[in-house]
Amino acid sequence: MRSIVPSAAVLRQRYALVSALRAQGFAIGSCEDGKPAASGLYLVAEGEIPPAPARTLILGEGARCAVPFRDGNPARLSHGPEDAAIGSGFVGAMLRGPGEPVAADPESLALLALAERVAASDITVLINGPTGTGKEVLAKAIHMGSSRRDGPFVAINCAALPETMLEAMLFGHQKGSFTGASSGGQGFFRAANGGTLLLDEIAEMPIGLQAKLLRVLQEREVVPIGGTTPEKVDVRVIACANRDLQGEVLAGRFRADLYYRLSVFPLTTKALAERPGDIPALAAAMVLRHAGARATLPWISADALEVLRDHDWPGNVRELENVIQRALLMAPGDAIEAEHLIFDRRPEPRAETGGSLSNIVQIHEFQAIRETLAACNGSRIETAKRLGISERTLRYRLAKAREQGDDIARAVSA
Repeated sequence: MRSIVPSAAVLRQRYALVSALRAQGFAIGSCEDGKPAASGLYLVAEGEIPPAPARTLILGEGARCAVPFRDGNPARLSHGPEDAAIGSGFVGAMLRGPGEPVAADPESLALLALAERVAASDITVLINGPTGTGKEVLAKAIHMGSSRRDGPFVAINCAALPETMLEAMLFGHQKGSFTGASSGGQGFFRAANGGTLLLDEIAEMPIGLQAKLLRVLQEREVVPIGGTTPEKVDVRVIACANRDLQGEVLAGRFRADLYYRLSVFPLTTKALAERPGDIPALAAAMVLRHAGARATLPWISADALEVLRDHDWPGNVRELENVIQRALLMAPGDAIEAEHLIFDRRPEPRAETGGSLSNIVQIHEFQAIRETLAACNGSRIETAKRLGISERTLRYRLAKAREQGDDIARAVSA
């Protein structure tokens, strides 16, 4: 992760932001002699002189504005207190290097901290989690944080190739070893020598091939198809699975000995709906990634952010990226509003468990809206003012209640 140097004014005015950046893995430096460092990024307050313009982010207060780094000019960001979540997301997005993991939720930050410790060793890692939750990004972060960072990072999807081809792609083959082998093939293990090999969707690997993989992991050597002489390989293996491998072992679809060889240090990524604190950071990073040549990044409004946080995200981070790309296309101005968010489907009603915190909060929320709307004689404008929310947010909450069979507005006017 990059190092950043905040000015004294930023430390004084934006201490919470600097602390959040530190929690996200940024190294916080200082520039006591006033001379710019050879590397790293700078955070300065509006009105201060950028130490190195092409590497300085200027933070201001007031009207919402996000200008990325471009053409050697400093980046700029300004917003009010009500937009702090998205503002923090844009700061992280502008300062973060390409391909670095994005996280702000406490559980995600704890996972990244654990991955950083794992990266310092050379042990085999198994990353388990639903599809689209960033397993490959986490694997790449482990590689980049390890002593192998200057070596190759090779990824192969075990579900994308048939068994015969997968074996040749993994271990290599010699010329003439099978029909169509007009030349030899190096194989991914030898291609990743000195670096990291990512075996994605490892649960899809045919069980016959699992025994051959186990031998490679145990002996640290491969025998190409058609060959007789083993070749030593120096490779760190990271495996990813979107199914419970222990369950696959019990079902007889995955070898127990291979599972324990891969799961030296298991890590688990969670569904996006279970880490809502990541949504502003991820959404801001995706706006930056897909905004193209826009001079100013479209801002995600508070109402739009609330809609994003309330969605159940069955497609996880990949679905969020799709939604942001559509919103960038639909937003005509400099802001993404709730009406610009297009989902693949309407969210499924959440399963209600009487004692769950989310259910209790929602019940009290709807009751507060019902009582306030009645006290205001059905006036939505006055109701929104009293509740401290926008009219758009109120309309969204009323629509959500209707979806769940509670037509608050009709009941109050009856």
